[in-house]
Amino acid sequence: MSSGPSEDPSLERHFKGHKDAVTCADFNPNRKQLASGSVDKSLMIWNLAPKARAFRFVGHQDVITGVQFSPFGNLVATSSKDRTVRLWTPSMKGESTVFKAHTAAVRSVAFSNDGQRLVTASDDKSVKVWSVHRQCFVYSLNQHTNWVRCARFSPDGRLIASCGDDRSVRLWDTSTKHCINCFSDYGGSATFVDFNSSGTCIASSGADSTLKIWDLRTNKLIQHYQVHSAGINSFSFHPSNNYVISGSSDGTIKILDLLEGRLIYTLHGHKGAVMTVAFSRAGDLFASGGADGQVLMWRTNFDTKSYQDVLQQHSRRSTPDPPPHLSDVHPRGPHVHHPQSTAIQVSSVFLKYTCKLFYTITVIISRDAATSSVDGWTVDHSAGRAGLTAGRQTGAGVGGRGRTEDEARGQTHPLEVFSGHPSSLDSILRHIVQQLDILTQTVSVLEERLTLTEDKLKECLLHQSQILKDVRASRERRRTESEETDGSPVHFT
Repeated sequence: MSSGPSEDPSLERHFKGHKDAVTCADFNPNRKQLASGSVDKSLMIWNLAPKARAFRFVGHQDVITGVQFSPFGNLVATSSKDRTVRLWTPSMKGESTVFKAHTAAVRSVAFSNDGQRLVTASDDKSVKVWSVHRQCFVYSLNQHTNWVRCARFSPDGRLIASCGDDRSVRLWDTSTKHCINCFSDYGGSATFVDFNSSGTCIASSGADSTLKIWDLRTNKLIQHYQVHSAGINSFSFHPSNNYVISGSSDGTIKILDLLEGRLIYTLHGHKGAVMTVAFSRAGDLFASGGADGQVLMWRTNFDTKSYQDVLQQHSRRSTPDPPPHLSDVHPRGPHVHHPQSTAIQVSSVFLKYTCKLFYTITVIISRDAATSSVDGWTVDHSAGRAGLTAGRQTGAGVGGRGRTEDEARGQTHPLEVFSGHPSSLDSILRHIVQQLDILTQTVSVLEERLTLTEDKLKECLLHQSQILKDVRASRERRRTESEETDGSPVHFT
């Protein structure tokens, strides 16, 4: 268990019991249990009370691919590559009911918010809906053209979102059973999909390491992140809808602030790929499972702080995570991070702006602080001197009219640190912060323009290269034709 600043996420507990990679995890809504499934074919129910024993449930004949508690926490559903879905009672008995669900591996399982339905996704290219109470098949959705990786109900149960290896994300109406929308904008498989807690947005992740968020009211892509260096296996919305956590084959967990549209934390807890991540229903905890066979439980912490507080703490770190590139966020296209040199390079425009800002701030400080005093100390800037003189008055000099003993001797004390800050210094510091904010925005704009210029130059170079290839091919064709006509080679210059 690690300790750290209260606003940073912290590792609360780790659970060891699986014998192979952990593929899925979910919290019980009663906040007392955590379930996880594994390549070792077992379901583990971890009781979160101190020193409470865990339950291991065995029944699946192949890898467990998905797990989810029912909304009331009295059932656990699991999906498996053995083509079945099981409903378990998360108690010591561990009784289960088997659904012979699909004709190929089942990739995911999820409850509807009322707990009455299950939705499953399979390698047989279908999405199926099941009745929990009657324990029977209800209907099937069949427009995917390749394996379906994931399917989820919307919070109100009126929609189903699914995604798969056909590189598409589909939206289904549960009343008409029709596909009402299809988003197909992936360079590889779409690996995971889910609704936010209000049902206004869906997010989907891809093997191409992207995470995209779509607004269902406008059917438009509103955010696009590429902060991982390998495929994303799972993600989870915070119940506030302000954050998303994602787990990737690059071995990291990323935490995104959706309000600000930026990466705020990168967590390294697993050795190898992170296969699953999940927030608790209250959002105060989240779990991660990895190829190392471990289940880690983290305390969120950052959701109790304002974004500015988190950002300030983040900036004080000795080795902060690099912020995402401006074009990591929609509407710019994906921008792959390249290793950056540790040397600092400053452009002339940036330097000119910084010098101007520094001069402005210096003038303001000089003007405002020339006569400031506090707690018996006076800041003296006369005749170019910058020091502090003691404020002990002699004789009847009241209100600053008398001269200090040290001034009479023509001496000044060196600058010392004192606890009280004059109000004028507060206003100066606030002004500096505002100016620095403007500077940051200016640098961001410059960075974006440079990126656009770089992209345009690449396009021009590619176009020029294609033209040269076409010219060479044309010359070669003409040369061949001339040789066939004249019987002798013709040389073009």
